[in-house]
Amino acid sequence: MRFTPTLFNHTEALLSELLRSTFPADLVVSRYFRQHRELGHSERGFIAETVYSVLRRKRSLSARCLDDVTSRRLLLATLACLQGLNRRELDAVLNEVEGKWLAQAKAIKLEDLPPAVRLDLPDWLYEALTAQFDAPQLEALAGGLNLSAPLDLRVNLLKTSRDDVLARFKTDGLPAEPCRYSPIGIRLVGKPSISRHPLFLDGSFEVQDEGSQLLGFLLQPKRGEMVADFCAGAGGKTLLLGALMRSQGRLYAFDVAEKRLAKLKPRLARSGLSNVHPARIESENDIKIKRLAGKLDRVLVDAPCSGLGTLRRNPDLKWRQTPESVAELSVKQAAILHAASGLVKKGGRLVYATCSLLDAENEAVVTPFLAAHPEFVSLPAAEVLRKQEIEIDCDQESGERLRLLPHRHGTDGFFAAVMERR
Repeated sequence: MRFTPTLFNHTEALLSELLRSTFPADLVVSRYFRQHRELGHSERGFIAETVYSVLRRKRSLSARCLDDVTSRRLLLATLACLQGLNRRELDAVLNEVEGKWLAQAKAIKLEDLPPAVRLDLPDWLYEALTAQFDAPQLEALAGGLNLSAPLDLRVNLLKTSRDDVLARFKTDGLPAEPCRYSPIGIRLVGKPSISRHPLFLDGSFEVQDEGSQLLGFLLQPKRGEMVADFCAGAGGKTLLLGALMRSQGRLYAFDVAEKRLAKLKPRLARSGLSNVHPARIESENDIKIKRLAGKLDRVLVDAPCSGLGTLRRNPDLKWRQTPESVAELSVKQAAILHAASGLVKKGGRLVYATCSLLDAENEAVVTPFLAAHPEFVSLPAAEVLRKQEIEIDCDQESGERLRLLPHRHGTDGFFAAVMERR
C-alpha cells in the first residue's frame, strides 16, 4: 500500500504507546485499532507489522539511533533499514537533521555490533541461550524468532476433514497447505482475515499454532477416558483434546482465571463438544483437584511460562521478562507439575509442556520431578508421535523430549516431556 504521512503518524503514535506501556503488546495494538476504526484492513496490517518489527529488532535499531533513541527514530530506522522504503518515499516525513542521521544509520553494519545487540536479545537472555546453543544455532534461532509467525489452523474433525477445508479454501481463493507435522493442521499463505469465514463461525476450524497442536497428540487421549487440561487458559488445547476424544468421556478444563475460562465458552459452543467441564480453581491445591486424585487417565500440564518460544508473535516478551521472573515461574511450574501428577492413575499419562526455550523452565523442572517421583517414567516423545504416523526430529540427542524451534520446525518454540505412571 502507499506510504503516507498519515500512516506514519498513526504508526508513530501506536509505537510510542507500546514503548511506554506495561501491558502486553497485542492488547495495546487492539485497543488502538478500536479507537481508530477509520483505519482499513491493509492500513492496520502495515501499522501492526511495522510496530512489531520495531519490537523484534529494538536493540539493533537502537544502535542505529546513535545517542538519540526515540520512538520516531526507531520507526524511521525500521522503515529505511528493515522495510526498504527509499529516501524519496520518506521525504514526506523527514526533516533535514533526520535525513543526515538516517544516512549514518543505514551505513552501520550489523556484523560490527556486539552479538547480543546484533541478535536483538537482552544480555541475560543471550547468555542463557548461549549456554544451550552453539553460535551458529543461536544465530539461526534468533533469526527465526525475528520473523513474523504464519497463520496456522486446526481442523475440527468432529465437523469436517482437512481435505474438505482445503478444498473450500481453494474455492474461496485462500491459498493454504497442510501443516508439515500436524495431521489436522493447515497453514494459510499470508494473514487473511478469517474470523468471519463460515467454517470458522460454525466451528470447523480454530486458530492454533502447529506446535501447540502436537501437544494433544503427545497426550493422545482416547474415547471414554477421564482427562484434564490442568492449565486450560482460553481452551485452545482443551478443544483439541475433546475432538481427539470424539466428545466422549470426561474432559476437565482447569484454570485459576475466570476471565480466561470465559473465553472458552463461545469457542466451546462452536466446537460441538459435549464432554468438556470448565472449572475455576483457587490454586493447584484446590479441593476440586484433590477429589480427583488417582482417577484420571491423562493430564496435560501446559504450564504458565515466560512465553519466550512465542517471540515471533509476542516480541515484547523478551524485553518484559527478567531472570527474576523466570526463577519465580520455575518454582510455580514445579509446584503445578507435582499437584497435577497426583491426578494420574496407574498406567496413566502425564505431559508437561511450556512455550519456553529456557532449560530453567523445561528440563530443570522435569528432571527433579522424575527424581522425586519414581512412580513416573519418561516416554520418548518421538516414539509416541511416530506411532501416530507423525515423524519429527523431537530432540537431536535422543528423541526423549519434544523440542520445537522456529528455525528448524517452522512452529513456535515448545518443550514437552511425556511421562507414564507405573
